[in-house]
Amino acid sequence: MTRKALNMAGGIESIVNPGESVFIKVNMMTVGMIPGNSIVRGESTKPEIAMTLAEECLRAGASSVIVGDAAQRNHFSWDSVPSLNGDTNYALEAARLTGLYGPRLRLACLMGDSPDWVEVPSPFTNLNTLKIARAAMEADRLFSVAVFKTHMTTKVTGALKNCFGLSPAEGIGVGAVKSRLNFHAAAGGVHQVLLDIIQAVRPDFSLVDLSICVEGSGPANSYGLFSQTVNMRDHIGDYVLVASADPVAADATATRIIMHNPEEVRHLRLAWEQGLGQIHEDKIDIIGEPIHTLAARWQPAALGAKLLIPEEWRHIPPYCCPNSVNET
Repeated sequence: MTRKALNMAGGIESIVNPGESVFIKVNMMTVGMIPGNSIVRGESTKPEIAMTLAEECLRAGASSVIVGDAAQRNHFSWDSVPSLNGDTNYALEAARLTGLYGPRLRLACLMGDSPDWVEVPSPFTNLNTLKIARAAMEADRLFSVAVFKTHMTTKVTGALKNCFGLSPAEGIGVGAVKSRLNFHAAAGGVHQVLLDIIQAVRPDFSLVDLSICVEGSGPANSYGLFSQTVNMRDHIGDYVLVASADPVAADATATRIIMHNPEEVRHLRLAWEQGLGQIHEDKIDIIGEPIHTLAARWQPAALGAKLLIPEEWRHIPPYCCPNSVNET
């Protein structure tokens, strides 16, 4: 699916030129925090998508490719994050690609493996500046590779919200979760913070995975308490991958596929108002299957579900932000 999506978008050569450096932003979410398989729970970017993209970039002549995320840990066990069918994992794929293309690929936990940050302006918040991973800021090309989920703070999380993990999980925090609490308390809220990040990094291309994902009050799958895994094959008989050079359009399209209204998602509406991308359906060219043939209603994030959140989680974003779900 990844290669097909890239080919439909004009091919990897239309995005990556020989000699360019590439950063592929994945979402590791609960890897190293919650036991079990975050891929089959629908929480994390699948290695078959991210590493296929990495191989395509290497094949196109990229000088270097970094696959990374900050998430909440200082280091990831990349071999513990398997493909959906369990045949491979991030570490095995990295070793395979290194054997084929030489030492041009690196897996990076930005908190521990590449803890180097660039300060960028945050003009629409009261934070003044934000820190963003230097590895991403200095890359010639940036890809956002997200697994789509409904989200109790931002309603949905996709290509845009995925870039939140380019910032460090530092400052105020509790235990293993060094939560980005200051982002949630900032003027404009987490919505504006993530758009300031997007303004700084400007992803060149986005892949949004709607296959095994999370619906309800995600982004984590809490084993049926207030969110759950959703399998698109159960709805439409197949998986869906949305690809676009416009991350706002990618997320708006994915939002319509799950039969939610992108204009009711605050960060999507603000992104359009701030000129970061398109959300209006009649202004987005769809290549491939029309949206109505893919549509499947997902359970939305719900404020009432917060009553079921374990007490020990209630100080951790997004679970500590009870009013943010209904922001429009």
